[in-house]
Amino acid sequence: MLTTSHYSPVASEALVVGEAHLPRLGFGTYGMSGPRLEEILVAALRHGFRHIDTAQIYQNEADVGAAIRTSGVSRHDIFVTTKVWVDSYPADRFSASVDQSLRDLKSDYIDLLLVHWPRGSVSIAEQIEGLNQAVDAGKVRHIGVSNFNVDMMQSAIKFSRHPIVTNQVEYHPFLDQSLLLKAAHVNQTSLMAYCGMAVGRVFESPVLKEIAARNKRTIAQIVLRWLIQQPDVVALTRTEKFERIVDNVRVFDFELSQEDMQTITMLRSPGSRVVNPAHLAPAWD
Repeated sequence: MLTTSHYSPVASEALVVGEAHLPRLGFGTYGMSGPRLEEILVAALRHGFRHIDTAQIYQNEADVGAAIRTSGVSRHDIFVTTKVWVDSYPADRFSASVDQSLRDLKSDYIDLLLVHWPRGSVSIAEQIEGLNQAVDAGKVRHIGVSNFNVDMMQSAIKFSRHPIVTNQVEYHPFLDQSLLLKAAHVNQTSLMAYCGMAVGRVFESPVLKEIAARNKRTIAQIVLRWLIQQPDVVALTRTEKFERIVDNVRVFDFELSQEDMQTITMLRSPGSRVVNPAHLAPAWD
C-alpha cells in the first residue's frame, strides 16, 4: 500500500506496514564513517532523503547522529534504521546495545531496529524477544529482521508480539528473491533491498544501459525505480559521490513500463549473490 509520507518533501512515497510508514528510498552507510560520511549524509538529507540505514557493526551511528543534527532537518522528519550485531543478542547484552545506539545517535528513539543476521549466539525466539522488549521500553518504534530466509522470517513473525515490518536482504536485478517477496506479501510485511547495484555489476548490463537511455535516466535510477515500483519493496541506495545524490533521489517522478519491469526481472541468474558470509548466513531460499 502506497501513501504519502510525512518524512520527506522529495522522497515522498512510503510503504505502510501496519502502523509503520517506511520511506520507499533510504540512504545506506555501510563502509562509511567520519567527516566524509557526515558531509555525504548532510547533503543527502538536504536533497530530500529522509531514511538513513546504519548498524552497530558499521561503527558510524555517532556520525549518522551528528549529520542529522548538522543537516537542520528535524529528527522527527527522519526515519532511522539500525541493527543489533550478533554478539549483542544474549538477553544480558541486547538492551545495553540498544542504549549504546541511542547514545551514539543522540536520539530518544530508533524508528526501526533489526537483528542483523539470523545465526547469532541465541535462538531466533530470543532475538525477537530482545526486539520486543526494546519496543515495550519505548526505545524503538518498529522492529524487523535482516538476512532471514523464508522459514526464519515466518518464525520471527510467529514469535513476535509486535509486527515484524521488514526483512532487509540483498536484492538486485540479478538475484532471484521471488520466494522472499511472496512471503513478505502473504505476511503483510516488506522486503528492504540492499546492494541494489550488485557492487557495480548493473552498470555493465547492456539491457539496463538500453532501458536507461530510452527513459533518459541513469542506470542507478532505473534500478532503484525497478525496486520501489514492486509491491512491498523498500530500496536502499549508497554513494560516496555528492553528484550522484541528486540523481539517486529522483526516482519518484517517472514510472517504468510493465515490459521494462519484466525485462529487468528476467536478468536474474544463478550465482549472483554478493553477500554471503559462511559463519552468519542462513540456507538461502
